[in-house]
Amino acid sequence: MKDHATGHDHTANPAPLGLLGFGMTTVLLNLHNAGIFELGSMILAMGIFYGGICQVCAGLMEWKKGNTFGTVAFTSYGFFWLSLVALIVLPKMGLAAPTSAGGMAAYLAMWGLLTLVLFVGTLRLNRATQVIFASLVVLFGLLAVADATGSESLKVLAGWEGIFCGAAAIYAAAAQILNEIYGRSVLPLGELARNKVVPLHCKAA
Repeated sequence: MKDHATGHDHTANPAPLGLLGFGMTTVLLNLHNAGIFELGSMILAMGIFYGGICQVCAGLMEWKKGNTFGTVAFTSYGFFWLSLVALIVLPKMGLAAPTSAGGMAAYLAMWGLLTLVLFVGTLRLNRATQVIFASLVVLFGLLAVADATGSESLKVLAGWEGIFCGAAAIYAAAAQILNEIYGRSVLPLGELARNKVVPLHCKAA
């Protein structure tokens, strides 16, 4: 809550929650893309609940803090996961036709475009956040091209790159949690000299 006498915000930082929802689900899906295990109920459940609903909740908490960047990022990627699960499940339930390879390529390309816009915003944030969004732009690009061309080897490459992207988000979440608890930089985030804010937790003005 906000102390109206001092103007100090006493609410917790929702960014680690959103980053973990994104990072853990991204790692698991891309372990599948890398050919390590099948696409099953475990990934779909993570996509609905932790990657999807959890990130939307984190985005709403960022809205409460007046953080436009965090609101857009977490809410958007939360609904990305929910829509991705719907693209997989709806055809199996007979509620919609399967999406063509071209359709999936367009879907992934649009998410890549959004991510590119957000990456430009991260240039005012820290290095860890920049790595997450830069690698996510590359991931969407690789997956879009893989669907457009039908290249399995490119999809596997995207899987390994996606594991790195998800791991970067998990690292950033862990850093924010531990740095706050210990009151010092246990895990560095690469703060920019001109910008001392916590990533995804303040206005990127």
